Amino acid sequence: MNKILKGLFLSVIVCIQFVIPSIKAQAAQTIYDNEIGIHDNYSYELWKDYGTTNMTLNEEGTFFCQWSNIGNALFRKGIKFDNTKTHQQIGNISIDYGCNFQPDGNSYLCAYGWCTDPLVEYYIVESWGTWRPPGAIPKGVITVDGGTYDVYETTRINKPSIQGDTTFKQYWSVRTSKRTSGTISVTEHFKAWESLGMPMGKIYETALNVEGYQSNGWADVYKNKIIIKENVYDKQIVECENMNIAGDYAGVITYPFTGVGLYANNDTCYYTHYFTSSCHNFTLKGCSNNSNMAKVSLYIGGEYKGTFYFGDEYPAEYTISNVYHATGSQTVELKITEDDGLWDAYVDCLTIN
Repeated sequence: MNKILKGLFLSVIVCIQFVIPSIKAQAAQTIYDNEIGIHDNYSYELWKDYGTTNMTLNEEGTFFCQWSNIGNALFRKGIKFDNTKTHQQIGNISIDYGCNFQPDGNSYLCAYGWCTDPLVEYYIVESWGTWRPPGAIPKGVITVDGGTYDVYETTRINKPSIQGDTTFKQYWSVRTSKRTSGTISVTEHFKAWESLGMPMGKIYETALNVEGYQSNGWADVYKNKIIIKENVYDKQIVECENMNIAGDYAGVITYPFTGVGLYANNDTCYYTHYFTSSCHNFTLKGCSNNSNMAKVSLYIGGEYKGTFYFGDEYPAEYTISNVYHATGSQTVELKITEDDGLWDAYVDCLTIN
């Protein structure tokens, strides 16, 4: 079916902090070798060329890592963007972090990521071990988050990257005095680099990273929250009757509003939504068919994100706030999963902002 979206485009500034519902927190897991994935709604990666490593993925963005006798190893948790937008289009990115950082040799604690067009690997180094990277001539000095940073640009020739072995630039902001907790205003570094003739392309990743080079050590990242303050966002209202409707009994209704009736378990209405950022509020207008409480579950990309509760037959709006999800094209689904035969759910429209 065609999906009709009522777009209300608002030029406002909104602070969105990624908050993962604790009731769905994923159990800790430990990995030992190269691996990429999603854990508790944060992207993670362990990459090494050789040596002994382990990385325990804890709740939200936190993790513990340990390394010994390595060539080069990176441990990180953060956000993978969809590689279609510049930082100006995404908004202001920052990381609120804390880490017990215990390197023995050459290592750095940093904000880290990649962009494409041009291909760039970037570092915002907060602390380091025995050697202060990157061992080059600085292009300038900037002040961000109450500290000063030396800015560098280096080139890697035919080295591993997100696009295979190739030649690419590295951008560096290296703090002049070490710290292991605070806020990293990532976008302010992007702006400063561009003012120094270091262009940023489309953002692929932003993460908190611990890196070791020919060294040993460990780090306990006990705080790691990615925050995005969007300059412009779309508030979108999606009429349920214009979604796809599935299930044995689900169908369009005309009373008490034009919408969808969900009558039994697995009755659902759904559609595909393109998300440019990873945290939104979801408000559903609906009601029960009688005085019993009706329950409608929200799924995004196949993952349960919460339940809307409607207490009686009078239409009302209920909101699930701070829902964290993947970016890009995702299936948004309203589904009955706890029907006991005493109620039906009527749903009118879904608002996303």
